[in-house]
Amino acid sequence: MTLVKIENLKELIIEIRGQSILLDSDVAELYGVETKRINEAVKNNLDKFPEDYMFELQKEELDALRSKFSTAKLSMTRAMPKAFTEKGLYMMATILKSRQATEATFAIIETFSKIRVLSRSIKELSIVQDKTEQKSLMQKNGELIAEIFDEDLQTSDTETSIELNFAVLKFKHTIKKKNK
Repeated sequence: MTLVKIENLKELIIEIRGQSILLDSDVAELYGVETKRINEAVKNNLDKFPEDYMFELQKEELDALRSKFSTAKLSMTRAMPKAFTEKGLYMMATILKSRQATEATFAIIETFSKIRVLSRSIKELSIVQDKTEQKSLMQKNGELIAEIFDEDLQTSDTETSIELNFAVLKFKHTIKKKNK
């Protein structure tokens, strides 16, 4: 199963109303359906999309997006685009039945799950005093980071260094991978 890579999604994620969202056209592309199918699914299941799952953009928000991004998909919309939060993406996946939607959902869930495990492990690393346990946690974190950011990382006995600075914690980890 291929993970939805952070670097692939980060270009699509937009900050609106203090939330990270994907526009309905990007959700449609992610799930392999037409945008109108996304909008039909919402219309037919309004009770499944409260405000913190999905909201419709206001004219001012759309105008601001158009001035920021000169994309054809924003200029050709008849209806106001819908904005989906992470929870809204999950809910949409329960409604759509396409194979690609199912695969995308698995990938999104796996990616966010790994991010949560990494977050917990980093918090744990900041309080652990034992050097052996710290080293083990750093190894685990390095492996998770490599999986999230580059699942197909293939090197031949070379090292990849990852340095992260989380304000309260800074660590550098080197991953050595062999050919698969």
